[in-house]
Amino acid sequence: MTQTVFSSFDYKMMTQAIALAKQGTYTTAPNPNVGCVITKEKTVIGQGAHLKAGQPHAEVHALRQAADQAKGATAYVTLEPCSHYGRTPPCAEALIKAQVARVVCAMQDPNPQVAGRGVQMLRDAGIQVDVGLLEQDAINLNPGFIKRMKTGMPFVQLKLAASLDGKTALANGESQWITGAKARQDVQAYRAKAGAILSTVKTVIDDDASLNVRWQELPNSVQAVYQKDLVRQPIRVILDRQGLLQDAQYSDLKLWKNEGDVLAVHDPLIEPPLSLKSYQQFVAAKVVNQQFELPALLKQLADEHNINHVWVEAGAQLAASFIEQNCVDELIVYLAPKLMGTDGRGLTQLCGLSSMSDIIELDIKDVRMVGSDIRLTAAIKTK
Repeated sequence: MTQTVFSSFDYKMMTQAIALAKQGTYTTAPNPNVGCVITKEKTVIGQGAHLKAGQPHAEVHALRQAADQAKGATAYVTLEPCSHYGRTPPCAEALIKAQVARVVCAMQDPNPQVAGRGVQMLRDAGIQVDVGLLEQDAINLNPGFIKRMKTGMPFVQLKLAASLDGKTALANGESQWITGAKARQDVQAYRAKAGAILSTVKTVIDDDASLNVRWQELPNSVQAVYQKDLVRQPIRVILDRQGLLQDAQYSDLKLWKNEGDVLAVHDPLIEPPLSLKSYQQFVAAKVVNQQFELPALLKQLADEHNINHVWVEAGAQLAASFIEQNCVDELIVYLAPKLMGTDGRGLTQLCGLSSMSDIIELDIKDVRMVGSDIRLTAAIKTK
């Protein structure tokens, strides 16, 4: 099969489509981020991005701009146009009706309902379709959506913060604040990208944590682009094995006073309590050796709540559980330029590593300064 040779203009237009797709970073879930540019005689005649589930897709926005000029034009799309009827009609059909001459897709849609059908529909209509231009850039737009479509599991980022000597708190438990204001703003941006923020009832009670997205603390770069009411609040998933949150003494927690739904996860042996708030849900998840079976819980979040991306804010014990149960796609570690001493609390409670062959190796993907702190992005190497 002959590989398509793309022109410099093709690259330029797909780069523009990818930039458009990023406009939906904080708003499109559970749908993917998609951008589209339509050109004719090397002139842009239409462009658009998908911004929210249920609203028009990127191709529709671009076709509306292009209007009658779309006939004989080229459409650059970051993801294969959909071929099925969902909350909106199929984009492949819209491109066919507009009589475009060529469609360039960065990647095939991993959604089993599409998965090449959109491309085939276009080709059957006599439209030239070329796939694979800046594919990796397109993949990077939607790691959560792609993983859920391919595996049925969400993309999981585990956030940790420590001093330079690897401590998350002093021996007495004091920990606020290890990192600086810029790093905390950075965390807010990560939270806003996720479909769910997962933590423990201990964190919620000990820190009176809200675990929501606070608009005023988002980076200026986000506030400049998005309206406050468009940035979604992820569902807050609280691991509460013993059902402590049902106790009336915790009815005044900040968790209940801020925007965002709450999903309290308990042991199946605990009788599901009545809801303290109308937006609170209680679900059971499998427990093994007094720990939640995390893969099953994550699958449940993907299947029942359409969660593509889970952001985990964990203490040392939960962090170790996520790592030991092979549930982490990416580690986001903030290191503060501080030393907290040998009696401070460690980053994780990983135990039983008795030889160098047992250690967990990381593949560092990115290192950068965020204010005065260092942010490491890493994946766990498979053995």
